[in-house]
Amino acid sequence: MVTSIEELTVAERIKLVEDIWDTIADEPNKLPITDAQCAELDRRLHVLQCSPQEGSTWKAVKMRLTSKNRAK
Repeated sequence: MVTSIEELTVAERIKLVEDIWDTIADEPNKLPITDAQCAELDRRLHVLQCSPQEGSTWKAVKMRLTSKNRAK
């Protein structure tokens, strides 16, 4: 039986972290956000509602990102 994380191999520790992260990702609504994060989300929503034409669609953003990666 392992009594310390340090006794695990690097691969085993990576797997452990991945397993822990998966349990967190399964419950996104339980992740707390700070007041600053909430305020920033509210600000961004307000900007979007006031000027919806100023934003980019996910499709446009993804195209820009993938084209930049191809150019490298």
